[in-house]
Amino acid sequence: MHSPTRKVTVKEQKEWKIPPCISNWKNAKGYTIPLDKRLAADGRGLQQVHINENFAKLAEALYIADRKAREAVETRAQLEKKLAQKEKEKKEEHLRLLAQKAREERAGIRTTAALEKDDELRERDQMRYERHKDRARERNLARAAPDKRSKLQRDRERDISEQIALGMPAKTITGGEVQFDQRLMNTTKGMDSGYGDDEAYNVYDKPWRDTSSLGQHLYRPSKNVDKDIYGDDLEKIVKTNRFVPDKEFSGTDRSAAQAGRSGPVQFEKEEEDPFGLDQFLTQAKRSSKRPNYERERKDDKRRRH
Repeated sequence: MHSPTRKVTVKEQKEWKIPPCISNWKNAKGYTIPLDKRLAADGRGLQQVHINENFAKLAEALYIADRKAREAVETRAQLEKKLAQKEKEKKEEHLRLLAQKAREERAGIRTTAALEKDDELRERDQMRYERHKDRARERNLARAAPDKRSKLQRDRERDISEQIALGMPAKTITGGEVQFDQRLMNTTKGMDSGYGDDEAYNVYDKPWRDTSSLGQHLYRPSKNVDKDIYGDDLEKIVKTNRFVPDKEFSGTDRSAAQAGRSGPVQFEKEEEDPFGLDQFLTQAKRSSKRPNYERERKDDKRRRH
């Protein structure tokens, strides 16, 4: 048994309507699918969005770094500004002092600070001059007597009690009495020593060195200088004939040469014209040129015929 058929309402039709399958890759029938339906069919709305916490840490670190960099730049700018201000104030103070000094010099006023500075400069110059004199004296002593320098310096630094104990002579300084070198007194020659006649050309009054002692300082070879160089075989070396050939030429007589010559060396005179050139030239000059010319003409005629 079935119930009678009933008409389907619009509401029931909408409830029983099944949407077609939506694909992101294929649309064979060419349906026009709205975006909300396509996204709903994709299933993205069903997924829960989860953001990693490292993104928050990175954003916070970047923010802190940016803030610190801005603070460092601002601090550096303030420090440079303060340094520039101090440098400017220092220059202004220096210019002010220079202007004040110029005004005082123009007015002829010397301050106590300038006077004290001049006294200090004078004292330093005096100390510098004394040290320079001491160094020059020590240098001269070292150049004159290097071994005596240490002794003089040691004696100068001794105490008066040590000088008395050692019996060192006291330094006596006379008031107005003038002391002279005793070597200048009782001399046999006066101002005229060393001066000769105006007409004389003697530049020096005496020789520089004594001739008797000059010969002793010159080099003299010893008597046995050859023996020192060549040894005991000097006689053997002298008697040895070093330049004698091992093989004699043919026709030479060494015994006759060693015996000695009775006269000077004689040479044999060779022929003046070994090739006969002089005789040939003489015959050529004597022969006449004309017969030769006629003979040549006859030879030419014979060759032509």
